[in-house]
Parts: sequence; structure tokens; C-alpha cells
Amino acid sequence: METILDKILDRKREEVSERKAKIPVATLMSQLDGLSPCRGFVAAVEKQIAHKRPALVAEIKKASPSKGLIRKNFDPAAIAASYAEHGATCLSVLTDVDFFQGHDSYLQQAREACLLPVIRKDFMIDPYQIVESRVLGADCILLIVAALSETSLHELAAAATAVGLDYLVEVHNPQELAQALKLQPALIGINNRDLHTFKTSLKVTYDLLEQIPAHTSVITESGILARADVEEMMSHGVYGFLVGESFMRAVDPGAKLQELFFNG
Repeated sequence: METILDKILDRKREEVSERKAKIPVATLMSQLDGLSPCRGFVAAVEKQIAHKRPALVAEIKKASPSKGLIRKNFDPAAIAASYAEHGATCLSVLTDVDFFQGHDSYLQQAREACLLPVIRKDFMIDPYQIVESRVLGADCILLIVAALSETSLHELAAAATAVGLDYLVEVHNPQELAQALKLQPALIGINNRDLHTFKTSLKVTYDLLEQIPAHTSVITESGILARADVEEMMSHGVYGFLVGESFMRAVDPGAKLQELFFNG
């Protein structure tokens, strides 16, 4: 039975082919010269975690396959500025069009509105997308182990490093974590949402923590909805967070961020 992730990846392969036909990789490569340096996504996260302060990757997301439209009044620049004002460490911007109603321009608008590093949240399956991400202005890309073969995972990580991008490796279970750790990544993202069923449980993070080396920083993703969730994570030594939906449903996303993380 085809899962949501399967459908996303089928469409992503078509999309990448369409993009390659429109803008060849050689054209993208020629645009790398003269780009400003990346802002240091990993360094920003590691600095916060080292001081045992919340390293908060605040997400800009309009919709999702499981929840549909999440935020009707959607202004990426205003949301980014609000996040920056209220203590976010980095931004995450959805660029997938077909399933998350994202757009490349949302990343550019968000990054121009503040000085925070930005991760391009999309489904990376081809080195073409890595170069594309750098040209778009991303500082970091997401590598989802569930979406990649081991060979592809290493190929995309190397491609990111080659163009100066950081990467966040996302896992959901022990098998994916074992694959991810072969990269010796600086950052591991533990997604509490199963990408095949889209069900969420914070227990996913707790169960995987002891298998992660001390020198690898952890970001827990999905399902952080209340102050109690934040406090429970920090009591387990997790200071990295990627949060989107609870902020996106608030009137002022930045104010909700401050309430959830800094008003306790």
C-alpha cells in the first residue's frame, strides 16, 4: 500500500525532472560564484545547546498533507521577523509545492526579513536540489533517511558540503539512526512523526537518545505543543527543537514561540 511519503517522493522525482529541463544544473552551478557565505545553521544550534538553552528552529509552513491548510494569513517575511524578534535560533521554510503549499520564494522572503540561518525543508533526492538550495539562499538542507538509499544519503551529504551548506539528517527509528550515524553528522533530527502514517509520539525521541553520541547535537521535530513538552525534553537533555504547527496556528507566531519556550 502506497504511503504519504511514497506519493510525495513519486511526485518529487517528476518535479526534479521538470526543474532540470527548465534550468540545467550547469546554469545553477554558474550562479554559485559570488554568493554570500552561508549563515552557519549548525554553529547557531550548537552554540545554544552548549549553553543548555533552547536551540529553536522555528518553522514557516502553510499546510501539510495530514492537516491541510494550517495558516490562511501567510506572510513568510512577517512570520520570520516575528520569530527572530522573539528568540528563534534558526528558521525552517517549507518549499514543497504540491503537498505543503510551499514555494522557493517563501525561503527567500523569510531569509531577507532577518539575520537567522535558514534550512530549506523539502524532500531532497537529487544533487541538483542541493545546488538549487544554495542558489536560493538556503544555509542548510534536510536529508530524510526514510526517503533515501544509503548511497544517496552519502552522495547528497557530500554535495551539500561541496557547496558550503550544512545539513540536518532526519531519522525516525533505530535502523534509520544507524544509517545516519555512518555520516558522522553534526546534527541529527529525530522526527516524532512517522512519515508513512503521519502519526506523532514524543516517545520516538526518548527511545533513540541513548544511541546518539555525545558529540552529535539532537533536534527533536514534531509534536511539541505545550510548555510541558518542552520541559520534559530538556529534562532528558534535549535542547534542540524544530516547531511549526503550534506556532503557525497562533495569531502571532513569534509571541507563541516566546510563550512556549521562554515564559516558563
